Amino acid sequence: MGFVGGSWFDVAVTTVGAVFLPQFPPERLRSVAEAADDAGLAQLWLWEDCFWEGGIASAAAALAWTQRLQVGVGLLPVPLRNVALSAMELCTLHRMFPGRPVIGVGHGVQEWMGQVGARAESPLTLLREYVDALRALLAGESLSRQGRYVRLDRVQLGAPPATAPPVLAGAEGPRTLRLVGGHADGAILTGGTTPEQVVRAREHIEAGRAEAGRTGPHPITVYVLAAGGPDARDRIERDGRRWGFPSTADRAAYGSVDDVAAGVSRWVEAGVDTVVLQPTADEPDLEGFMAFAAEVGRALTP
Repeated sequence: MGFVGGSWFDVAVTTVGAVFLPQFPPERLRSVAEAADDAGLAQLWLWEDCFWEGGIASAAAALAWTQRLQVGVGLLPVPLRNVALSAMELCTLHRMFPGRPVIGVGHGVQEWMGQVGARAESPLTLLREYVDALRALLAGESLSRQGRYVRLDRVQLGAPPATAPPVLAGAEGPRTLRLVGGHADGAILTGGTTPEQVVRAREHIEAGRAEAGRTGPHPITVYVLAAGGPDARDRIERDGRRWGFPSTADRAAYGSVDDVAAGVSRWVEAGVDTVVLQPTADEPDLEGFMAFAAEVGRALTP
């Protein structure tokens, strides 16, 4: 997915990005973002994990420090944020940096939501109401709604983006995948999703789109654990155990640029539009990883 001439459009080639994990020191973000921009990486992604860096603050800084890089946030947990506030913040980002923010929302990790007193009895209902309202607000509509969770009285952005930006949403289970297909503009799949699971996820997404009568494009983004260098396999295995993966087969790509590009192609063939390479927690050279990811992207470009 990209932006040109004042409107969003679909890119035929696969987009490759990389994620700056929230556990990395925020003081490192500037040099990493600048390295990604200089290397020609398409996208730099951020996570809003509790209780690390804030997604909007980090995204705004990364966008300001760079010239062409798209900056994604996947995900903003909706129980933490009033939808009107999210619309205001996303509007500001899209007005200041047209076409460069790529924002996703999700129902969040329920344990974390419980820790802050924001756990919803029906995360699916909240996500549906939230995505519908957020998309409408970013399109400039005036909303008055009395839902189970989203309640608005004549709320309208003072100066919405010239072109309504897409709102992506995270999903994992079948019900959430169908909801995202029917209500969001794209899906974000978690790290550890295998190519086979992508195929099944696409089926649920398409079912949701059919139920909602949606016919436009619906890009899928997935995180893939990746590493380069002579110790890549060892680092991947350690990180796989840290994440609780039953195995790293079909859940990671490692080795040379060509090796990782070949691995990433499995997710592309399964129907993924954007692959976000996820470094290991012990990645020794984050700036170098951004350049490595950019080379993988170029290797996949026809």
